[in-house]
Amino acid sequence: MASSNTPQAEARQYLVFRLGGRDYALDFERVQELRPLQALERLAGDDGGVISGLVVSRGVIMPIVDMRIAFGPRPPQHDPRTDVIVLKLSSCVMGMVVDGVTDIVALKQEQIQPVASATEVDYLTGVGEVEGRRLIVVDIDKLMSVRKIQYGARQAA
Repeated sequence: MASSNTPQAEARQYLVFRLGGRDYALDFERVQELRPLQALERLAGDDGGVISGLVVSRGVIMPIVDMRIAFGPRPPQHDPRTDVIVLKLSSCVMGMVVDGVTDIVALKQEQIQPVASATEVDYLTGVGEVEGRRLIVVDIDKLMSVRKIQYGARQAA
């Protein structure tokens, strides 16, 4: 007999982060750890591109992607609030630099509305709303598997 507490009805945890003045959310199960950018040891230099090089976090060497460059028209400025989200992706572990992490929220699937104009950017899961805040929900595996970021994809997000 089916219960009303099916997995689809339960809320999932999402990590909320700021990027270019917008709030984004990703599945918290994909988060390995959060680190301040200054706390990571750099092995390779920052050439100003989206791939910022390699860093060491707790003995693991991983690539780091600066999402502030990928999603924003402005040059990145490191400040104490600049965070790195270390992600456990299906294919690897990597870091993602964001303006800052704000909190963790619970969202049910019915709270996430699909984005009609997102056919070219399949990493956009939808827009969620929590306590009057609009969150752009991303599929982090799909987002981080994008080989070449196009200008149009930047605009869509």
